[in-house]
Amino acid sequence: MSDPRPIGVFDSGVGGLTVLADIHDRLPYENTIYFGDTARVPYGPRDLAEVRYFAFEIVRYLVDQDVKLIVIACNTAAAAALKALQRSFDVPIIGVVEPGARAAVLETRNRHVGVLATEGTVKSGAYRRAVGSLDAGVKIYEQAAPEFVPLIERGVTGGAELEEPVRRYCDPLMERNVDAVILGCTHYPLISATINRVLGPGVRLISSAGQTSLETARVLSRRGYLRRPEDPEDHGKATYVCSADPVEFAALGSRFLDEEIEAVAPAAVV
Repeated sequence: MSDPRPIGVFDSGVGGLTVLADIHDRLPYENTIYFGDTARVPYGPRDLAEVRYFAFEIVRYLVDQDVKLIVIACNTAAAAALKALQRSFDVPIIGVVEPGARAAVLETRNRHVGVLATEGTVKSGAYRRAVGSLDAGVKIYEQAAPEFVPLIERGVTGGAELEEPVRRYCDPLMERNVDAVILGCTHYPLISATINRVLGPGVRLISSAGQTSLETARVLSRRGYLRRPEDPEDHGKATYVCSADPVEFAALGSRFLDEEIEAVAPAAVV
């Protein structure tokens, strides 16, 4: 049995493309719809109730596209709305917080874990709860990094302009002797080279993208929702939608995916 319906993935902007890329690698036959809410990025500084409202709008839009599963590829939105969305919709919905937390618990040796995240994610305490539920003995040190997402959305992923805030946000974590740091925003893997250099080789960076794509595969398999084309060359179709400036999204998204996004559809979710 083959289910051709698409997987829906959404984020506040281009950061969730890091999750989408992992889904494409792990599940190349699946059709996908990616929604970037570029009209309202960044989510991090916003009130969590407002982010929850945005998330419900986008999930309704994706449900109307007949998706078979939704991935909240945004830590702030997952922290603000995952449980409420799961209670409100029949379609399976997964987030990025729990997979990242599980990976960090497995990777840490000294049980000192840092989290770099948006203000909203830090305020929500989502990672503290998720890690604590897996290993109550792990010490969590959270650091909000509000400058990262605006820089990345402008295409700044390296150089002197990025180096200074990376050092400023990483220094408090290094003082806590962390040996694993969760990149608690799906934008942050796009600047992982600079973060990794500042933290040094003794600190393992944890990106939830790979763990989230694995969870996606597991849920689809358990429910019998996998797409199984007869032709092995029949790879899935990727559709891109954003809430502002499709041309800019296509240009920036193509750079981050390292492959051309040929078309982006504009969509209003309100």
